[in-house]
Amino acid sequence: MDLLEAMQTLNACRHYRKDDVPEAMVVKLLNHARWAATGSNNQPVSYVVVRDAAKRQAIHDLYQPIWDMVMQKYASGEIKSGFDARFLANVDHFARHLADVPVMIVVCARWKELSALDAGLGRTVLTPGSSIYPAVQNLMLAARNEGLGTVLTTLLVLAEKEIQKLLEIPEDIATAAVVTLGWPEKPFPKKLKRRPLAEIAFQDRFGEPLPGASDYA
Repeated sequence: MDLLEAMQTLNACRHYRKDDVPEAMVVKLLNHARWAATGSNNQPVSYVVVRDAAKRQAIHDLYQPIWDMVMQKYASGEIKSGFDARFLANVDHFARHLADVPVMIVVCARWKELSALDAGLGRTVLTPGSSIYPAVQNLMLAARNEGLGTVLTTLLVLAEKEIQKLLEIPEDIATAAVVTLGWPEKPFPKKLKRRPLAEIAFQDRFGEPLPGASDYA
């Protein structure tokens, strides 16, 4: 598959078939993931592939109450989501059928080796993720190339201690995300919907139009 096509059709797959994913294919995907750049080439990322049905159910049982809490906050208006009912229904379906996804990949990181250069700026810290999430994107693009669907979820970081105990992850290893992996029940989109380039790309100062950006809707 062409790389640009993979980028433009890599959607969040929330409906999966129960068909198994061959072990060799998962190994192949993780091999692609490991080539992502990391700060100072520290390579802090590791992965736990979860196939065991009981452990997948245990992860679901940790995820569901967290998602239910988020849904309650959407319903009460505490969180202004802007999401329509159809989108929320898809995400809710994913949450309630999480244990059925054949493969879960818990993305881990040696958190002591991550540099939070922006920790003192008085806002959400962003920089540590630069050594984690490029590998996740590699993994998801490689999966798309094989016709596999994925979802990246970070909600389970709220259950990190429980996940560490369940999967025997050392305390100095953080759980940065869980990527679900399986064969999609629905076809991939022909092209994702994104904001026009001219709305997000500027030249020399924020808000100054970038020449040529308007050619890409």
